[in-house]
Amino acid sequence: MIEVNDSIRNTLATLPQKPGCYLMKDADDKIIYVGKAINLRNRVKSYFVNDAGHTEKTRQLVKHIDHIEWVVVESELEAFILEMNLIKRYKPHYNIQLKDDKRYPYIKISYQDPYPKVTVTRRMTHDGSRYFGPYTSVWAVRQTLDMLRKVFPYYTCDRELTGNDQRACLYYDIKLCSGPCIGAITQEEYHRMMESLGDFLDGKSDEIIKKLQQEMKEASDKMLFERAAMLRDQIQAAARVVEKQKIVSSEDIDSDVIAIARAEDQSCVQMFFVRSGKLIGQEYFVLEGTADEKDSEVLEAFIRQYYDQAATVPPQMLLPTDLEETKIIHQWLRQKRGGKKIEIKVPRMGASKDLVNMATENAIETLKALKTQWTNDTNKQNEALAELQNALGLPQAPNRMECYDISNTQGTNSVGSMVVFLQGVPAKSHYRRFNIKTVEGPNDFESMTEVLTRRIKRWESSKEKNAETGGKADESFAMLPDLIIMDGGKGQLGRAVEVLEEHGLTEKVHVVGLAKREEELFLPHQSESILLPRHSQGLYMVQRIRDEAHRFAITAHRNRRTKAGLASTLEKIPGIGPVKRKALLKKFGDLDGIANASIEELCLVKGIDPDLAQAVHDHLEAGNS
Repeated sequence: MIEVNDSIRNTLATLPQKPGCYLMKDADDKIIYVGKAINLRNRVKSYFVNDAGHTEKTRQLVKHIDHIEWVVVESELEAFILEMNLIKRYKPHYNIQLKDDKRYPYIKISYQDPYPKVTVTRRMTHDGSRYFGPYTSVWAVRQTLDMLRKVFPYYTCDRELTGNDQRACLYYDIKLCSGPCIGAITQEEYHRMMESLGDFLDGKSDEIIKKLQQEMKEASDKMLFERAAMLRDQIQAAARVVEKQKIVSSEDIDSDVIAIARAEDQSCVQMFFVRSGKLIGQEYFVLEGTADEKDSEVLEAFIRQYYDQAATVPPQMLLPTDLEETKIIHQWLRQKRGGKKIEIKVPRMGASKDLVNMATENAIETLKALKTQWTNDTNKQNEALAELQNALGLPQAPNRMECYDISNTQGTNSVGSMVVFLQGVPAKSHYRRFNIKTVEGPNDFESMTEVLTRRIKRWESSKEKNAETGGKADESFAMLPDLIIMDGGKGQLGRAVEVLEEHGLTEKVHVVGLAKREEELFLPHQSESILLPRHSQGLYMVQRIRDEAHRFAITAHRNRRTKAGLASTLEKIPGIGPVKRKALLKKFGDLDGIANASIEELCLVKGIDPDLAQAVHDHLEAGNS
């Protein structure tokens, strides 16, 4: 038995022999791993027996476990779903995660509207719309829509469609809109066109082309030659799209083909989307934290994370290897399909096996390309840091750089931003914003003095906390920067030097001012500026951190200004005061997020009961109508 503390020992003695999830936490009460089990006691105890059979990743996990919590559920399926939701919510360090995991973009068609509209969204809601995706990038979505709009010319403007407008916009003239605003297409015809667009996105291209050909013939027979010509153009555009789709199977079945490639701590999963025997698209996803994990475990983690947010689940899934939890994953996916049958298959021969092999080859090549890209990026970062060290005469390469900026509107809602680059890479978890408290009016110099002073005081208090209690302070402030970059040239540089001198830090922290006009760098107490070569990696890095500080400051200021407006909007609702307003904004981010939330989601906020949730929903809906 591995030596454990009293908390873990007591937990192991009292764990129930029931299905559920366990949450392993470190000394800071942070969740570092989430798992599930049919028998909680047996599963959790297995971590603390002789570690000879453990992987290195599991050994590291066990070393950092300080205490354990658990949740009992009724069934293995409930445990499976709860584990998935907990991992998505807390993103524990030792669980496998999709790299850059976020809300992926979807194509949304609002079929519940009289004239369905096509939008790009990162959030699926049960509002009667139909969703397609997820896609790996908004760029991929835009490419898809730009192509399909030539086939299905849907409207994109914000006009209120009555069919009685005198003139259509330019898009109608260039055949990228069917002109519902002027009655060039009836509501019924428009709805049918949008249903065809949805079917086309689902891979039913042959059916759609046949339907368009039939409509063209009917229009021609009725001597509606203008409409027949429009349909002819749509058929030709659709044919060009279909040309890019490769026939890969004689079976008329929809399949997702999933394959994997591995390298060190990362894995690349390649997906082929086969619809009616045609390869209509492909995407790749990168997962982190996969070292020491079996291929089957990586695939299971991917399937859970991907299909939890996928718009559709096909009737067949082709994999390169058997899963250890096929039964429970099959049960979950069937539930996602509304009880319809699904086949999880590992093909051993034939066309299906060839498809999996092709996806595997693509995954290997993609991972190679990504590794080359990551290596090149690292080389450029090291080159940039070395250039800055030499140009600024620093004793060593600046491992931690901080850049500051101020944003306000005529002196109101002023916000200071602090962005941090570690080893040349943005460390977004270290970014911080400062609401300016002591400065009245548009005074960027005094605002910067306040920001830098507060930042250094946070560092001083973190030192005291560590010395007195051994506690862990906010990591954003626990370490001083090697280099501070001040946007604004000599003026802001002077303020930074004053603050550093006041706190006796001029020997520890180096600072440089950046003037925008010629991208000159100024060092303290030196009249001559430094000009980095125009296309040097060092200059690119300085510009990047400056631009990032500017972007972050503007975003923070905009959010502060918006929230100031939101306060009055939300507090007009009877029953919503400052506390509940703050809770709503914390949960949903902004007014749009609150407005798009369902009654059930609103009720999850502390203090919001069904009646108040309905009042919030009705008030915001009326405000948007």
